[in-house]
Amino acid sequence: MKQKNPNPQGKGLVPVLAALGNASSGVRIVPKHLEQMTADLFTSMFVLESRFSFKPVRGRKYWLYRYGERFQLSPVFPQQWSVPTFDQVIGCCELHDDLAWTLELSAETAQDAAFLAYIRTRRATLEQALQASPTLEAALPVYVASLPFYQRVFASALASSLGKSMQLSGIAQLNYQQAFKALPASF
Repeated sequence: MKQKNPNPQGKGLVPVLAALGNASSGVRIVPKHLEQMTADLFTSMFVLESRFSFKPVRGRKYWLYRYGERFQLSPVFPQQWSVPTFDQVIGCCELHDDLAWTLELSAETAQDAAFLAYIRTRRATLEQALQASPTLEAALPVYVASLPFYQRVFASALASSLGKSMQLSGIAQLNYQQAFKALPASF
């Protein structure tokens, strides 16, 4: 009888530091305004807190779905499902070169008042965490133990990318209020 491989993705064979290096290789960092960094952090963590068990690739389109109270990221487009296996198509996601995610809401989700209220609540929670942090850099998701492997790797790589952007903008060691006053409206 053939033994089933208990670790088909080889996650234990690839050191986390090597995975981090691969995730952040070739990353182009530019200074950003605080509002853009906050939006990148919010959207990226929203995507990374969803369920997925594959290594995302920069520049590729993914789809975020809602199943009950959970969200799942998938490379499968909505039209590719033979039968609907999700409750709602949230939208199309993309991982960019700076390791920040974007999410374009589906037309249905963009009109969903309950979902939009949920997003406003989550965004307010992030804003409160940023305002309570002694520095912006301290609020970044360097290590989020509750996240699965790939989500944790990409959250850490995002923290590095945003941290470098904050350094280029001169706000890494400032708190939220100081950074908001220090940065011009745009670069």
